[in-house]
Amino acid sequence: QVQLVESGGGLVQAGGSLRLACACAVSGRIFSMDAMGWYRQAPGKQRELVARITRGNTTNYADSVKGRFTISRDNAKEVVYLQMNSLEPEDTAVYYCNAEIRVPPWLPKSSEYWGQGTQVTVSS
Repeated sequence: QVQLVESGGGLVQAGGSLRLACACAVSGRIFSMDAMGWYRQAPGKQRELVARITRGNTTNYADSVKGRFTISRDNAKEVVYLQMNSLEPEDTAVYYCNAEIRVPPWLPKSSEYWGQGTQVTVSS
Protein backbone atom coordinates (compact mmCIF):
# COMPACT_ATOMS: atom_id res chain seq x y z
CA GLN A 1 0.00 0.00 0.00
CA VAL A 2 1.32 3.42 -1.00
CA GLN A 3 0.83 6.44 1.23
CA LEU A 4 1.88 10.03 0.67
CA VAL A 5 1.99 11.87 3.99
CA GLU A 6 2.01 15.66 3.89
CA SER A 7 3.03 18.02 6.66
CA GLY A 8 3.78 21.69 7.22
CA GLY A 9 0.53 23.45 6.44
CA GLY A 10 -0.99 26.04 8.71
CA LEU A 11 -1.98 29.66 9.19
CA VAL A 12 0.45 32.43 8.32
CA GLN A 13 0.26 36.17 7.75
CA ALA A 14 0.77 37.65 4.30
CA GLY A 15 4.46 37.95 3.55
CA GLY A 16 5.29 34.98 5.72
CA SER A 17 6.73 31.59 4.85
CA LEU A 18 5.80 27.94 5.17
CA ARG A 19 7.53 24.74 4.18
CA LEU A 20 5.50 21.74 3.11
CA ALA A 21 6.90 18.22 3.08
CA CYS A 22 5.56 15.03 1.53
CA ALA A 23 6.99 11.65 2.42
CA CYS A 24 6.22 8.42 0.63
CA ALA A 25 5.59 5.25 2.62
CA VAL A 26 5.24 1.86 0.98
CA SER A 27 4.77 -1.02 3.36
CA GLY A 28 7.12 -3.94 2.86
CA ARG A 29 8.17 -3.25 -0.71
CA ILE A 30 10.88 -1.39 -2.55
CA PHE A 31 9.81 1.40 -4.83
CA SER A 32 11.00 4.33 -6.92
CA MET A 33 9.51 7.79 -7.19
CA ASP A 34 9.65 9.48 -10.57
CA ALA A 35 8.14 12.97 -10.92
CA MET A 36 6.70 14.57 -7.80
CA GLY A 37 4.62 17.67 -7.47
CA TRP A 38 2.39 19.94 -5.47
CA TYR A 39 -1.10 20.95 -6.51
CA ARG A 40 -3.58 23.20 -4.74
CA GLN A 41 -7.30 23.70 -4.69
CA ALA A 42 -8.97 26.81 -3.36
CA PRO A 43 -12.70 26.88 -2.48
CA GLY A 44 -14.81 26.99 -5.61
CA LYS A 45 -11.81 26.55 -7.90
CA GLN A 46 -10.29 23.67 -9.81
CA ARG A 47 -7.18 21.90 -8.60
CA GLU A 48 -4.11 23.45 -10.21
CA LEU A 49 -0.46 22.58 -10.52
CA VAL A 50 1.80 24.62 -8.25
CA ALA A 51 5.19 23.03 -8.89
CA ARG A 52 6.65 19.80 -10.22
CA ILE A 53 10.08 18.19 -10.08
CA THR A 54 11.45 15.22 -11.96
CA ARG A 55 13.83 12.65 -10.50
CA GLY A 56 16.59 14.50 -12.35
CA ASN A 57 15.57 17.73 -10.59
CA THR A 58 14.03 19.49 -13.57
CA THR A 59 11.40 21.83 -12.18
CA ASN A 60 8.44 23.79 -13.44
CA TYR A 61 6.19 26.24 -11.63
CA ALA A 62 2.87 27.93 -12.03
CA ASP A 63 3.38 31.54 -13.13
CA SER A 64 1.64 32.77 -9.98
CA VAL A 65 4.31 31.27 -7.69
CA LYS A 66 7.49 31.75 -9.71
CA GLY A 67 10.14 33.51 -7.68
CA ARG A 68 8.30 32.85 -4.41
CA PHE A 69 8.03 29.06 -4.16
CA THR A 70 10.79 26.47 -4.49
CA ILE A 71 10.26 22.75 -4.95
CA SER A 72 13.00 20.31 -4.03
CA ARG A 73 13.38 16.61 -3.30
CA ASP A 74 15.56 14.25 -1.33
CA ASN A 75 15.80 11.08 -3.41
CA ALA A 76 17.47 9.14 -0.62
CA LYS A 77 14.56 9.83 1.73
CA GLU A 78 11.91 9.91 -1.03
CA VAL A 79 10.62 13.23 0.24
CA VAL A 80 9.52 16.30 -1.71
CA TYR A 81 9.45 19.80 -0.22
CA LEU A 82 7.75 23.05 -1.14
CA GLN A 83 9.28 26.17 0.34
CA MET A 84 6.73 28.97 0.13
CA ASN A 85 7.92 32.53 0.71
CA SER A 86 6.20 35.89 0.40
CA LEU A 87 2.85 34.20 0.84
CA GLU A 88 -0.25 36.04 -0.32
CA PRO A 89 -3.90 35.57 0.65
CA GLU A 90 -4.44 34.21 -2.87
CA ASP A 91 -2.22 31.26 -1.95
CA THR A 92 -4.84 30.05 0.51
CA ALA A 93 -5.85 26.53 -0.52
CA VAL A 94 -5.57 22.87 0.28
CA TYR A 95 -2.20 21.70 -1.02
CA TYR A 96 -1.90 18.16 -2.34
CA CYS A 97 1.20 16.11 -2.92
CA ASN A 98 1.33 14.10 -6.12
CA ALA A 99 3.83 11.43 -7.07
CA GLU A 100 4.48 8.99 -9.88
CA ILE A 101 5.66 5.81 -8.21
CA ARG A 102 6.85 2.44 -9.46
CA VAL A 103 6.33 -0.48 -7.09
CA PRO A 104 8.64 -2.36 -7.61
CA PRO A 105 11.11 0.08 -9.20
CA TRP A 106 11.84 -2.09 -12.25
CA LEU A 107 8.31 -1.66 -13.61
CA PRO A 108 8.38 0.16 -16.96
CA LYS A 109 5.55 2.50 -16.04
CA SER A 110 4.69 4.42 -12.88
CA SER A 111 1.31 4.92 -11.23
CA GLU A 112 0.02 8.22 -9.88
CA TYR A 113 -0.74 8.76 -6.20
CA TRP A 114 -2.13 11.64 -4.17
CA GLY A 115 -1.75 12.74 -0.58
CA GLN A 116 -4.68 13.63 1.62
CA GLY A 117 -4.02 17.38 1.43
CA THR A 118 -2.83 19.99 3.90
CA GLN A 119 -4.50 23.34 4.49
CA VAL A 120 -2.55 26.53 3.93
CA THR A 121 -4.26 29.73 5.03
CA VAL A 122 -2.71 33.15 4.46
CA SER A 123 -4.29 36.03 6.33
CA SER A 124 -4.11 39.62 5.07
